[in-house]
Amino acid sequence: MTIFMQTDLTRRKIVLGGATAIALGPLASPALALTDGQASIHVERLVAAINKVIASGKSEASMIKEFEKIFVKYSDVRYLASYALGVEARQASAEQKRAFAKNFQGYIARKYGKRFREFIGGRLEVQSAKTVKSHVEVKTLARLKGQAPFEVIFFISDKRGKPLFYNMYIEGINMLLTERTEIGAMLDKRKGNMDQLIRDLKTAG
Repeated sequence: MTIFMQTDLTRRKIVLGGATAIALGPLASPALALTDGQASIHVERLVAAINKVIASGKSEASMIKEFEKIFVKYSDVRYLASYALGVEARQASAEQKRAFAKNFQGYIARKYGKRFREFIGGRLEVQSAKTVKSHVEVKTLARLKGQAPFEVIFFISDKRGKPLFYNMYIEGINMLLTERTEIGAMLDKRKGNMDQLIRDLKTAG
């Protein structure tokens, strides 16, 4: 499988404190119906969908729209948006939460999608899957030209009634915590103005 990865995230350093445990297992449920095999298939389909868009030859704007659809289909957008918003999610109105989640998915699509053409092509190989408490960790190996292979781990849960990824590690860098840090910084810059953050998120990324 061929995929373009945002390799600059692999160089970033963030402190993983007590919040790491929350980011790893936030979707705990009484029983886990999801199997390792189902989680692996979900990741394989996710990678195949991304590869198809990259190989389509479409314009960057069209590709980003497709990436947003993929993000909505294969990830738990509601949880990702809520976690990225942090404590502010408890104070936001239902309308603000919906608006933030909608704009957040576009932000993620632009952030990770618009730079795909700049990245070196390679392949992402599913290596193994392991159930850990209430989720399944699917380990993959990214092989990019001119770089040493590095590990990418997808965290899959079926809390919503179907397999969805709710976090991703790239060489140990936690996507959830990275986005919480960056969204928090954006909100601080706007002096805590949630509505302004929501508006600005339409074009951020």
